[in-house]
Amino acid sequence: MGSFSVWHWLIVLLIVVLVFGTKKLKGLGSDLGGAVKGFKDGMRDGAAAPEEKSAAPAQQVSGAAPAHAEKSTIDVEAKSKS
Repeated sequence: MGSFSVWHWLIVLLIVVLVFGTKKLKGLGSDLGGAVKGFKDGMRDGAAAPEEKSAAPAQQVSGAAPAHAEKSTIDVEAKSKS
């Protein structure tokens, strides 16, 4: 009662194909594959990034804030709804 046979899974697969269609399932599979590939590339880049980033903050601490920092700051006042 706890496990399904191969026939149960084939019927479930057939129902999924009928509901979503093969084009949508193909697109979903390619999107999922692209996401996994992007995740793996990110993990690979993330492992190499700490070595490169360790020298950058030391340079930024010694210098003054850049002039463009003031231009990109937006000052707003929060208002509450009544």
